[in-house]
Amino acid sequence: MDVSLIMSNILNPPVLFFFLGMTAVVVKSDLEVPAPVPKLLSLYLLLAIGFKGGVELSKGGITTEVVLTLLAAILMACFVPIYTFFILKLKLDTYDAAAIAATYGSISAVTFITASAFLSELGIDFDGYMVAALALMESPAIIVGLILVNLFTADEKRDFSWPEVLRDAFLNSSVFLLVGSLVIGFLTGEHGWQLLEPFTQRMFYGVLTFFLLDMGLVAARRIKDLQKTGVFLVSFAILIPILNAGIGLVIAKIIGMPQGDSLLFAVLCASASYIAVPAAMRLTVPEANPSLYVSTALAVTFPFNIIVGIPLYLYAINLFWR
Repeated sequence: MDVSLIMSNILNPPVLFFFLGMTAVVVKSDLEVPAPVPKLLSLYLLLAIGFKGGVELSKGGITTEVVLTLLAAILMACFVPIYTFFILKLKLDTYDAAAIAATYGSISAVTFITASAFLSELGIDFDGYMVAALALMESPAIIVGLILVNLFTADEKRDFSWPEVLRDAFLNSSVFLLVGSLVIGFLTGEHGWQLLEPFTQRMFYGVLTFFLLDMGLVAARRIKDLQKTGVFLVSFAILIPILNAGIGLVIAKIIGMPQGDSLLFAVLCASASYIAVPAAMRLTVPEANPSLYVSTALAVTFPFNIIVGIPLYLYAINLFWR
């Protein structure tokens, strides 16, 4: 593997600030980002990436490639929870297995954004409609996870409202803002981009850097939770993203995605949700242990993807796309 790819990713300011956050926890610094700030930063990142994606989609229009990519995204969001559930069932009960499987079937928007920044740094183009794939992969995994719980448990006392579940899956804040920004960007096009470019483009890397600083703090604190899980879940949290990225790259090659889009699709397949899905699982599957599905996604898979995974997937693309 080309070491320069890893180094170019690690030496990006946002990634270095992620390490700084982790280091602060290790050395027991009192560095802390006030609670409301990370939420605001995450909303900004979703707005900016969604709006830019909508603008780019308005330029290219809805093509066969776009439709195939979006269908593939939905397929992966449904397939990953199913096969990972049966792997997890080897060691875990149904509730924990379904919650973790749903987490890995969904996506991490910040990993996607970091990969986009990595491509921009390397000067590799990618299409804005990949943001639509990001939005479509958030909710199906939640629904599949809940179906798995109901199929493999005979607990008649479990009672929740499917309308509420579907509402939370499709109208949670991250999905709603991302889809809404995408639509607004599509409707306003280039004129809207010129108006908001100072806000959505020039501030973007600064906000991403500050957000990853906070993510480094949170991830380092979550590592302690993994001491209870043993080798199985840590191995799962590293190997499954690599496998999912590989499946994603095969699909991307079949569809004929260009290099940049292929990397983003692989990253979407390889990432795991640590915001939307955990929130839904806490509401609908309270029997599952949050320290398992949050810590695996946030303390292992997220750092692995932004440090090693992104350049690793691009290296694979450079080999297979020649």
